[in-house]
Amino acid sequence: MKKLLIITVVAILYVGTIANGSYAVGETVAASQDSEQLLADAYKTQRSDFQVQGTASVFKLLADDNNGSRHQRFLVRLKSGQTLLIAHNTSLAARIDDLKEGDSVEFYGEYEWNNKGGVIHWTHRDPQGHHVSGWIKHADRTYQ
Repeated sequence: MKKLLIITVVAILYVGTIANGSYAVGETVAASQDSEQLLADAYKTQRSDFQVQGTASVFKLLADDNNGSRHQRFLVRLKSGQTLLIAHNTSLAARIDDLKEGDSVEFYGEYEWNNKGGVIHWTHRDPQGHHVSGWIKHADRTYQ
């Protein structure tokens, strides 16, 4: 009975935290619907620096950013309509060579606010082990 009470209290606190839009750096929201709401709230309140997992549709492939660490860049649209720039570090992770507009991708990375919807980066492993590892899933393959 005590375990059930503890689990219930933790669940209520967790749901309350997400509903209020207060989340800690490094917190992960895995459920797609929760992540869409979290990303919408983060965009509205200009919050950054948290891990998020989601699914989106690619609507534009951009030129690679080859300044410093190389990044494959593409724009995705969430079901909510919010757009995100995915900046996938190809100096540390494999490039997604067969990516096309209209493809669906699942991502896990760090959100950074910008006035166009936001950026997802850290979609790779951290070679120093100081940052949470991220990834992108496309066509039954994980890139990290």
